[in-house]
Amino acid sequence: MVDSSAAAETVLPTRRVTFEYPDDLNPLWAPHLPEFAAAANAISLGMPYAEPQFIRAVRSTFDRIDPQLRARSESYIRQETGHHTQHKRFNDIITAHYPATRHVQRLMAANDRWVARRSGRFRVAYAAAGETISYGVARWTEAHLGELMDRAEPVVATLYLWHLAEEIEHKSNTYDVFEATDGSRLRYAWAAVVGFATIATFTFLGALVQLWSAKRLRYPLTWFRLARLSVSMAFVLVPTLVISALPGHHPRDFTDPMFLPQWLTLYDPATGTMPLWGTIPGDEPGSIPAS
Repeated sequence: MVDSSAAAETVLPTRRVTFEYPDDLNPLWAPHLPEFAAAANAISLGMPYAEPQFIRAVRSTFDRIDPQLRARSESYIRQETGHHTQHKRFNDIITAHYPATRHVQRLMAANDRWVARRSGRFRVAYAAAGETISYGVARWTEAHLGELMDRAEPVVATLYLWHLAEEIEHKSNTYDVFEATDGSRLRYAWAAVVGFATIATFTFLGALVQLWSAKRLRYPLTWFRLARLSVSMAFVLVPTLVISALPGHHPRDFTDPMFLPQWLTLYDPATGTMPLWGTIPGDEPGSIPAS
């Protein structure tokens, strides 16, 4: 077993935040970029499958990792549990608006069962690669933050940005578990290829189903925006995954985005609130109450 004590960092904070959505919520909640909203919704639909899978993989190593890394992993699990719990509530709204997404969700569930049947080492590598992908998505989102979120529905924007900010915060944890229990770069690279192909496929299918239901696939602009989003994201995710598979790499070697981690510090543990994204300057700042 690799000694992970040098990599073990502080226990991660647990932020208990819940989200109340307006009754008239537009399911394509970024009306200026409905293609982005549809893609983000598709990713959200996968959270109740992917994140419990990651949690199970990490828990399976608890008898093989040192106490410090285990303590941090337990706090990582608390963060991930909060993520998929909140996304499941949001997904109920998306599914109600777009019942055809149930077909995509059944495929996601089948993929989840396939991963669960792989070896324990593969599942840990898959979780580590999945967290690297999430970190890459956070970096890409911050680089386009104003374009994507400033005109988006603020509660939904806050859900995604809270989640992505915590992905930056715990970017090293699952990788440390992988290094402590296996460390095979070849296995990690294979898991990264599988994970990237999986999320790309389900994001594309889920977005198409929503945009078809919204009768937007007839417009050339829709296809142009989908292509632009795909290429832009790939230019961040592919190099990030390649670098993460190189010998000697550790996630702490990546330069973190600056804004999202700072925004996360505005969480008030005494009241359990986060600032609501996109409040109008001069208005009373909105907040999201804790559960």
